[in-house]
Amino acid sequence: MWTTENRRRYNRDKLRYPSDVTNKEWEHVEHLIPPAKRGGRRREVDEREVLNGLLYVLSTGCQWRYIPSDLPPRSTLFDYFQRWEYDGTLSKIHYELYQKCRELVDRQASPTACVIDSQSVKSAEKAARTSIPPVTMRARRSKGRSAIS
Repeated sequence: MWTTENRRRYNRDKLRYPSDVTNKEWEHVEHLIPPAKRGGRRREVDEREVLNGLLYVLSTGCQWRYIPSDLPPRSTLFDYFQRWEYDGTLSKIHYELYQKCRELVDRQASPTACVIDSQSVKSAEKAARTSIPPVTMRARRSKGRSAIS
């Protein structure tokens, strides 16, 4: 809840970007980042800066090529994004933060009920029927080729 006393805790004016992770926030996430693989080169990139870069892209919606130069290169960010998505690191971070947020407001870690209205179910069923292309569809011919082959 936003109160005058509580507002200072969420002030992000001293950060480089509003999407950057504070020290306290980093403590919650740091242990979920997988360590570097054995036998390879030493990791040259700071994982916190990678997370800051990914959060910047997600919060601003900017394209990868428009990432500011003071963040890691876009190839590095995209590589970590793909790797963390593949190995489940992003899901683990989301789930852990989700649980902590629910516990902070005195709720169980997982919701015990959900509401589904009939309109949502109808829409989902309709979308599933129309999104599957028929198998017997004929191949399209390009306009440049004649119909007689």
